[in-house]
Amino acid sequence: MERKHFNVVAAVIEVDGKVLCMQRGESRYDYTSHHWEFPGGKIEPGETPQQAVHRELLEEMDLDVEVHEHLATVTYDYPDFTITLAAYRCTASTTDFTMREHAASRWLPWDELKSLPWCAADERLIEQFSER
Repeated sequence: MERKHFNVVAAVIEVDGKVLCMQRGESRYDYTSHHWEFPGGKIEPGETPQQAVHRELLEEMDLDVEVHEHLATVTYDYPDFTITLAAYRCTASTTDFTMREHAASRWLPWDELKSLPWCAADERLIEQFSER
């Protein structure tokens, strides 16, 4: 059986030196349930990664962002699937949003990001940010 592979985008939204972190709810995979991630989602056919970031944040959070430069991309093999996760720096004119898909949110300074239990792919992104 062929392993599923998903192309996914993540928004790294920074406001006043703090980065938006979102906690996933319960899922069928223990290794992602209740773990933290950058908001985002799957790229739809015919969509650019930047368009996907914008659409996903509107759908999941009712948050309109401006998508800027690409920060990093990681590919990670979870036990049941593989994802290629591309992160983009984003700005928002507000910190107000509606949580439609997540269990919790936090705004943390860069140096406190590693204090949360992240999904493994997002954790790899944070490692890449630290190397910059």
